[in-house]
Amino acid sequence: MSYSPAPLSRRAVFAQAWPIMLGQASIPFVGLVDTVAIGRTGNAAALAGVALGATVTSLIFWTFGFLRMGITGMTAQADGAGKSGEVEALLVRGLVVGGAIGVALLVLLWPLRELAFALFAGGAETTAGARAYVTMRFFGAPAALAVFAVTGWLFGLGRTRAALVLQLVMNAANAAFDVAFVFGFGMGAAGVGLGTALAEWVALSTGLAIVTQIAGAGPLALARKAGSGVLWARSAIAHLFAVNLDLMVRTIALLLLFAWLANAGARIGAVALAAQHVLMQFVNVAAFVLDAFAFTAEARVGAAVGAKSRPRFLRAVRLTSEFSLASAVLLSLASWAAGDLTIALITTDPEVRTAAKHFLPYAALVPLIGLPSWMLDGIFIGATRGKALRNAAIAATTLYIVVDLLLRPLGAQGVWLALWAAYAFRAAGLALQLPALVSGLSAEPSVEGAAKGG
Repeated sequence: MSYSPAPLSRRAVFAQAWPIMLGQASIPFVGLVDTVAIGRTGNAAALAGVALGATVTSLIFWTFGFLRMGITGMTAQADGAGKSGEVEALLVRGLVVGGAIGVALLVLLWPLRELAFALFAGGAETTAGARAYVTMRFFGAPAALAVFAVTGWLFGLGRTRAALVLQLVMNAANAAFDVAFVFGFGMGAAGVGLGTALAEWVALSTGLAIVTQIAGAGPLALARKAGSGVLWARSAIAHLFAVNLDLMVRTIALLLLFAWLANAGARIGAVALAAQHVLMQFVNVAAFVLDAFAFTAEARVGAAVGAKSRPRFLRAVRLTSEFSLASAVLLSLASWAAGDLTIALITTDPEVRTAAKHFLPYAALVPLIGLPSWMLDGIFIGATRGKALRNAAIAATTLYIVVDLLLRPLGAQGVWLALWAAYAFRAAGLALQLPALVSGLSAEPSVEGAAKGG
C-alpha cells in the first residue's frame, strides 16, 4: 500500500500546508479559550494561575514531544523509501509508547506537580489555581501523548486534512467543556484543566478512527501480532527511543527556555505575567500558522532524505520557505492592526489590558524574528538530525538565560528582548549545521523536480 503524497510543487505545498495552517492556528485556540474563560471572570490571579499551570503542563507533556516530531520524520523517510510495513509499525509503536508514558505521568502526578511548583515562582493564590489546573490536566496525559503519535504519523504521510479534522474536533470539545465547567459549574482553573483533559480523550478516539480509515486493518493487524515479536521486539522499541533521544533533550531544553520566560514574568508580578500570557497568544498563533510550512517541510524533507535526493531536498526547502516568509509578514501586520481589539476581547482587567497594549509591538515582531528558527526546525526534524537539533537548542537556551539575566534591570522590556535573542540563537545554531546535512545527499537530478517547473 502506498501512502505517498502528491509530487512537490507550489500548488502541492499550499494544498498540504493550508489544513495544517488552520489546524495549527486552532491549537492556540485551546489556550485562548482557556484564557478567555478565566479572563472574562476579571480575576487576574486566576488568569495568572492558568498561565503558570499551562506552562508546567507543557513542560512535562512536551518533554515527550518526540512522539510527534520523531515519528513525522521517521514515517516520511520510511514512506520515501517505499517501506509501507514500517510506516504502519511506526504508528502502532508510537501509540503504545505514548499511552504507556502518559499512564506513568498520571501515576507520578503528585511528585511531578510538587517539584514543578517548588521550582517556579508565583504567589499563593496564583499557585493554588495553577496546582488545580495541573491536577486535572494530568488525567488527559495518556490520550495527549498518544495523540502526539497519531499527529506525527499523519504529518509524515502528508495527510494534513485528516490532521485538521482531528485538531478541530479537540478544539471544539475543549471550548464546550470549558464553558460548561467554568461558567456552568464555577470550577475556575480546575474546570479549565478538566475541560482540556477530556478534550484530549475525545481527540484520541477521533484519531484512532481516522488512522483506521487511512490504513485499513494494517495497524490493528500489526497490533494483534504482538506475540510474533516482530512489532514489539525490544530492538524496535529501543530504536524508536534511540532515534528520538536527542529530540527529547532538544524539547526539554526549549521547554525550559519557555518555562524560564513564564517565570521571568512571574518575578515581575501577577499583572505582568497575565499580560505576558495574553500576548503569548499572539506569538502562539503566529508560531503555529508558520509551523504549517515547517511541518510540510518535515514531510517533504523526510521523503527526500529517504530517497537520498539533494534536488528534492533543496526544492522542498525553497518552496516551503517562500510561503513561510510571506505568511510571517502578514501575521506581523495583522498583530499590529488588530492587537488592541484582541487584547480587549481576551481580558477585562484594566491593568492587564494596559500592560499588554504597551508591549504589543514586541509580540507583533516575533513572526519575522522567529521564522528562520521554525523553518530550520522543520528541515532538521524531517531529516531526523537529532544531534543538530539538540545542540542548537541547548546552546540557545543557555545563551537566552544569560541574556535574560543581563537584561533583568529593564523589567518586562528585557523579558521580550531576551525572547527575541532566543529565536536568533536557535536559527544560528541550526544554520551552521545545514551545509553538512546537504552534503550528505545525492546530487543526481530529481525526477520529481524535473517534471514540475518553478
